[in-house]
This record gives sequence, C-alpha cells and structure tokens, in this order.
Amino acid sequence: MQDSPSKPSRRGFFFGAAATGAAAAAIVAMPGATLPEAVQAELKPAPANGGGYTLSEHVKRYYKTTRL
Repeated sequence: MQDSPSKPSRRGFFFGAAATGAAAAAIVAMPGATLPEAVQAELKPAPANGGGYTLSEHVKRYYKTTRL
C-alpha cells in the first residue's frame, strides 16, 4: 500500500496561523523583551501632547480620492 501525499487543508492552515499568532503574542508579552535596534530606529517618537495625527502627503492623497 502506497502512502498518498496529503492535500493541504483549511483546518491545518488555520491551526498553523493560530499557533503562529499565539507564539508571536507570547514573545511580545515577555517581560524584558525589546524591539531590535533596527526597528526602534525607524519608529517615530510618540507626540508629547498625545494624539499623533499628522497631515502627511499620504493623508492628503487619501482625502483627494474621497472627493466627489
């Protein structure tokens, strides 16, 4: 009797996705875990007065697409 190759299933895909998400969440939640220096260098500092909305070119371009 020959073994037939198994066909990928949706259940297996979702199980793998859930396991990956749970592992990522566990790593982030670990005490003392920090972002790599390369990622920290790319992040902008948080605004002093809260908020964080800026009218960037990307936002302006979006507003132009919503005009009728």
